[in-house]
Amino acid sequence: MVSSSSNRGEKLPTLKLTVVQYGILLMMLALAGGLWRLQVLGAQNYRQLAEENRVRKEPIMAPRGKLFDRENRLIVDNYPSVTCFLVREQNHHVDADLPLIAQGLNLDLDQLRATLRRYRTSPGYQPIPIKEDITADEQAFIAAHKNELPELETIDVERRLYPRDGFAAHLIGYVGEVSEEDLNNPRFAYYEPGDVVGKAGVEETYDALLRGQDGSRDVIVDSHGREVGYLRTQHAVPGQDLRLTIDNDIQRAAEMALGNAPGAVIVMDPRNGNILAMVSHPSYDPNEFAVKINRADWNKLITDPLHPLMNKAIQDQLAPGSTFKIIMSAAGLEEGVAQNMHVMCNGGADFYGRFFKCDHHHGMLDIHEAIPMSCDTFFYTLAQKLGIDTIAKYAIEFGLSQKTGIDLPNEMSGIMPSTQWELKNFHQRYYPGNTISVGIGQGETQVTPIQLLRALSGLASDGHFVRPRVVDPNNQPTPIPADFQQALLDSFPGSGDKTVPLRPDTWMTITDGMAAATTPGLYHTAEEAHLDGVDFAGKTGTAQVVGGGDTHTKGGAKTPNAWFVGMVPRRNPEMAIVVLQEHGDWGSGSAMIAQRVVIAYVNKQRRLENNVLQQAGTSKPVEVGAVWSDPVSSDPQPSGRKGAIARMATVHAGHFFLDQAPEKPGTETAAPKALASETSALPEWLSESLLRFKENHN
Repeated sequence: MVSSSSNRGEKLPTLKLTVVQYGILLMMLALAGGLWRLQVLGAQNYRQLAEENRVRKEPIMAPRGKLFDRENRLIVDNYPSVTCFLVREQNHHVDADLPLIAQGLNLDLDQLRATLRRYRTSPGYQPIPIKEDITADEQAFIAAHKNELPELETIDVERRLYPRDGFAAHLIGYVGEVSEEDLNNPRFAYYEPGDVVGKAGVEETYDALLRGQDGSRDVIVDSHGREVGYLRTQHAVPGQDLRLTIDNDIQRAAEMALGNAPGAVIVMDPRNGNILAMVSHPSYDPNEFAVKINRADWNKLITDPLHPLMNKAIQDQLAPGSTFKIIMSAAGLEEGVAQNMHVMCNGGADFYGRFFKCDHHHGMLDIHEAIPMSCDTFFYTLAQKLGIDTIAKYAIEFGLSQKTGIDLPNEMSGIMPSTQWELKNFHQRYYPGNTISVGIGQGETQVTPIQLLRALSGLASDGHFVRPRVVDPNNQPTPIPADFQQALLDSFPGSGDKTVPLRPDTWMTITDGMAAATTPGLYHTAEEAHLDGVDFAGKTGTAQVVGGGDTHTKGGAKTPNAWFVGMVPRRNPEMAIVVLQEHGDWGSGSAMIAQRVVIAYVNKQRRLENNVLQQAGTSKPVEVGAVWSDPVSSDPQPSGRKGAIARMATVHAGHFFLDQAPEKPGTETAAPKALASETSALPEWLSESLLRFKENHN
């Protein structure tokens, strides 16, 4: 009995046993479910994580497209460089290593920590660029500390190489790392921290084409982060090369002509808007930005009172001075007011109870004399007759107070006052007395150099106004996509291409007056720009600054700004130029700067014409006309009218195509083919060649 009672006490109650059994079953089911979730549902995710533990993705940076001038001469290139990255997943205690990293890579410790804070929300596997263009010694430091600093990696990149001395810097622009502010802009929606983007000029406008597409390399690493092999490589796609419209020779001549004077020079082909040269001074060195400019140099640039980062060619907004008299002349002639105006200039005149001065006592004169003499009194009177709203109507029609639409960022629009403008901005009526000052390009009127150049060259082109451009889409090594071209037009709105119908006498009077201004004559304001044998027309402008009065101390803060706008030839020009010297005193000084650039342009055109037969690399024939006579014979010729007729009978004329195809050594130039008989002038440089042709083909 005792034994039986003892066995019953040792047995578990049935309920407890059942609970234990079901508990074990539930645990087994939970383990099985977790294993199924791990092995089946999460297989792909964990496989990817495991892959990332042994495979590291290294970026391959795409080289930016190169920039060439209009004649395919290299302007902006790339050079091989090494950038140091920090990969946090290789060491989760990076903060402790920062002092050693900063010391070995010659970095400021606080700046290094600030860089890492920028990437605090980025994935740990994302490389963080901490120093670009590292030296050989710094590469040796990284290799020597590979075991203790496994988070440091290097990558080969192509770094931007710009011309020296700030050559065309404002037109070209520069590149830099995308900032936090940029990343908040929808334009940079597809960029990531560390990406290099265009920050100004062509580099910014055409960044989407120039930057290319980065690639990557999957590197197999061991548990210590050491590379043991490569898995796959996605090659980078280089950026697209671009051919600019500028001419290196004209650009260099413009830079040298302006020298150290603060201001701007622009040279443009008014037939298509191609910018041949664009100078803004003072300039800066874009190479300083190519490898992350330091804070001290940046602060120096942005606090400089001469504003070296400002592209004064498209951003400087100043009173145009007497160059505005061409706009006034066009308005007066179109309105039928200026044709019959005769004004007596006695050194000025009274308007609205105030005496307005003129620089000289010009006497009685009309518009044909007022333009080359730049008589203030005449244009004071014309302004009074037209009124501010009529003046503004024509100025706006010719493109003032609006952007030109040039394909460069941050263009300014200027100011053209009117009664509506006064009411909108100052909530008051416009005082007629202010119109007198506007008539000579003073008062509230403000223009940019590119606006003024487009307006005056358009008037010289019989009302054909063009949109300036620094990249010609039709002259590219690789075609620019049509959607990108349309996006440019949408992103850079402005006055663009347009034709304004002009009366014939408007066009003739203005161009003849500007041509007279550059020829020697009494009170002709731009005679310093005269060039023998060159049809060079232009207009000077001396624009007073606010509070400047009549102070003429060159370079002083109160010294007037000096303008000149000119074109070659006077009508339907193929080249137009604007020169601005800030505080440069009289406009005649700017005219002399323009003259030097025009000389360089004309001399180059003559060289190209003289060497047309020696040009290689093209099979396009050159069309020429020629006139020649037979060699004079020893037979006596009758004198008088009969002799003249006899001599005329020996004169020949022809219309030819001269083949320019490259010659092989030892071969002769292909013979020109006479297409039609017609009389044409013979250029001196073709006389000898065509005479030989005539002798060989008689």
